[in-house]
Amino acid sequence: MSAPRVLVTGGSRGIGRAIALRFAREGAKIVIASRTSSELDAVVQEIAKAGGQGLAAQLNVAEEESVSAAMWRAFEFLGDRLDVLVNNAGGFYVAPLAETDADHWRWMHGVNVDGPFYVTKECLDALRSSEHAHVFNISSVAGKRGFANNVAYCASKYALRGFSDALREELRPTGVRVSTVYPGQTDTSIFDKVPGNWERSKMNKPEDVAEVIWRAWTAPAGTNVDDLDVPPRA
Repeated sequence: MSAPRVLVTGGSRGIGRAIALRFAREGAKIVIASRTSSELDAVVQEIAKAGGQGLAAQLNVAEEESVSAAMWRAFEFLGDRLDVLVNNAGGFYVAPLAETDADHWRWMHGVNVDGPFYVTKECLDALRSSEHAHVFNISSVAGKRGFANNVAYCASKYALRGFSDALREELRPTGVRVSTVYPGQTDTSIFDKVPGNWERSKMNKPEDVAEVIWRAWTAPAGTNVDDLDVPPRA
């Protein structure tokens, strides 16, 4: 199998960065996309040191025009073939329903639901050009069960799960695999700005999620990789 060609949204930090570096160790060509160009450039350097080739793509996944504008350069770098798409960019907001205004609701769905829609649609032809294409949508345990003070977040992650389930059936005849990933609490910078007493030492690490994705992508044909949980750390 040739070195994979990969696109990771939210690739400048946390889970996205860990996924990019995991594939870089296998010599992959990787496009990492996010809104922050300086952080992207730093990760591109890390990708090169790990043995891969990286390209930074600055975009806002919640804006269709921003996604479209960034994709032409990404596909040029990848040779119009995409083996692995990771819809990882996401937003997190904690508040009871009474304190959740319409702007926060729209922002959450813009990043967590509209983003995967825009990006995946742009990537369809490149995915179909691969003989081993795989789409990973990073949901959350909040896409399986509800949590108090997380109405907007849970709703968006449940929606992403539905998007994944339907996309899987649509792409099944083409051989493109679609996985939904359900991390639990993962120690990333997102918790730096979230109020509450979080036991971050007991959380998963971004590398745990990256390893689950790597193993699913390398799993033999016929392996059920539809829904992927991230095992808790011992």
